Amino acid sequence: MGFIFVIVLLLFVLVLVGYLVGVYNQLIGVRVNVDRSWSNIEVLEKQRYDEIPRLVKVCEGYMQYERETLEKVIAARTRYLAAQGPAAKAEAGSLMAGALKSLFAVVENYPELKANQNFMQLQNRITELENEIADRREFYNDSVTILNTRIEQIPYVFFARTLNCVPREMYKVADAERVAPEIKFAFPR
Repeated sequence: MGFIFVIVLLLFVLVLVGYLVGVYNQLIGVRVNVDRSWSNIEVLEKQRYDEIPRLVKVCEGYMQYERETLEKVIAARTRYLAAQGPAAKAEAGSLMAGALKSLFAVVENYPELKANQNFMQLQNRITELENEIADRREFYNDSVTILNTRIEQIPYVFFARTLNCVPREMYKVADAERVAPEIKFAFPR
């Protein structure tokens, strides 16, 4: 009878250890997934910001009177490069998106620039990157939602603090992205 008790106790301990290892691995997996999805956003945003100087250079020759628009794009790029953490990066990324929308709206007044092959390639590349970034933001927010939910659930809540799993901030759209750029059309009289 003592032998059976020892076997049952060992089985119980093995099941408990296996369960705890499973909980640990799930928490680590969710946390790593959030970090990876954030890194994916940063890679795409870096690509976008690497294209900005080329875009500004192409535009400068055509847009002598739109210096303020170009300076906003450059300032937004600089702000992003200095931003730290998801909230600051999200805000700076939103400012960049707004500055680019304004730039592309102003380009409508410059038919020669719109016809420039380099400009068109850069505009298309940046637009593609914007779409990919939007997809990655959605994936990041899904990952954060899973992490934040998981670390509040039993039994994960008991292990989350020990494993340094803390709630993460969602990637939020800033007000700059909610407002459409003002577009003015000049009609000949």
